[in-house]
Amino acid sequence: MCGIVGAVSNRNIVPILIEGLKRLEYRGYDSCGVAVHQGGQLKRARSTARVAELEAGVAQDGIAAGTGIAHTRWATHGPPCDENSHPHLDQSSQIAVVHNGVIENYDQLKERLLKAGHQFASTTDTEVLAHLIGEH
Repeated sequence: MCGIVGAVSNRNIVPILIEGLKRLEYRGYDSCGVAVHQGGQLKRARSTARVAELEAGVAQDGIAAGTGIAHTRWATHGPPCDENSHPHLDQSSQIAVVHNGVIENYDQLKERLLKAGHQFASTTDTEVLAHLIGEH
């Protein structure tokens, strides 16, 4: 079952996001990830391994910030892989989105966005949402 964690603080919230994902592990998942606003841009880490591996990657990459989101995912659109793991970014990499559920008309939305010049990195419905928000 998918899970979402978010936090805003004056201190580094990445350990809080990771702890939240650890608390959701009992529900099962096939991938996990975090995105934070760091140094004026979005930093993201994703994994198809356990949250512990994501935590190690976040530490190695020096990801730390006061605002962020995290997600555990069970695949509904696209296979479990890093590219399909949440969070997803819009085309400008200024918006990060996590989402639980299914966007039933994502094929039509994606087709319109592709015609408008958007490029997609995943086969998920959620990335379509990030691009749609970014467009507006």
